[in-house]
Amino acid sequence: MDHPIESAAPGPVTAEFRSGNGGSGKTLVGTAYRSLRRDIIEGRLAPGTKLRVEHLKDAYGVGAGTLREALALLVSDALVVAQDQRGFHVKPMSLADFHDITQTRILLECEALRQSMQNGDDVWESRLVAAFHRLDRAEKRLDGQQDDHFDEWEERNREFHQALISACTSAWVRHFLGILYQQAERYRRLAIMHKPIPRDVHREHQAILDAALAHDADTACKVLSEHIGMTYEAMKHLPAEMFSG
Repeated sequence: MDHPIESAAPGPVTAEFRSGNGGSGKTLVGTAYRSLRRDIIEGRLAPGTKLRVEHLKDAYGVGAGTLREALALLVSDALVVAQDQRGFHVKPMSLADFHDITQTRILLECEALRQSMQNGDDVWESRLVAAFHRLDRAEKRLDGQQDDHFDEWEERNREFHQALISACTSAWVRHFLGILYQQAERYRRLAIMHKPIPRDVHREHQAILDAALAHDADTACKVLSEHIGMTYEAMKHLPAEMFSG
C-alpha cells in the first residue's frame, strides 16, 4: 500500500531519483516526479488524461527533457502509460484492475505476515506497536479534517503495514508488495475520503495488531485479508465516473 515498503530487491527506479538527491538535474527530475505523482494520486490529473509535454513543462516549471524523465519514472511506477506515437497518458482506473491488485496483495501480504511472525522478535513487536501508535494518532486527526490530514494518515498506514511484514525474509515479496501498495493508493484515497460504506478502520488495524502480537497467524491473516478486501468492497459502492476518468 507509495517506495512504500523497503526492499533489498532492485526497484523500478532508483532512490536517488525519488528523493531528488544527487545533483541539480536529478533534483529537478525528482521534484517534477513527486509533483506529477501527487496530482495523479489526488485526481487532479484524471485517469486516462493525455499528458502533453509541451503543456505540462510550463505548468510544472521544468524543461521538456526533465519532464520526460519524470514521466518515465511514473511509467515504471505503472501510474503513467507510454504509447508509441501517442505519448503519455495517466493510467486508467477500473474495478477489475483494483480487484486484481487487491487479490494479489492479499496473497503476498498474508504470506509475508506469516514469515514475519515466525521470525519476529521483541524488536519487531516494538516496531509494530510504535507504528500502530503513530497510525492511531493520525486516524484521530483524520476524522473531520480529511483533506488536511490524509497524506499523514497514508504515510502512517504505509508504515504500519510495512512494520507488519518487516521480519519477512523474502526481499522480493516485500518489493512486490511495495509496488502493489502504491498501485492501490489512488483507490484507497477515494475509499477513505468518500466513505461509501460504514467502516471502522481503527478497529480493523487493532484486530490485526492484536493477532500479530499473539502470534496467531491464522487469525492475523484472516483479519488482514478482510481489512485489505474492505477497500475493494467500498470502491464497488462508488459511482463509476469517480474513478474511471
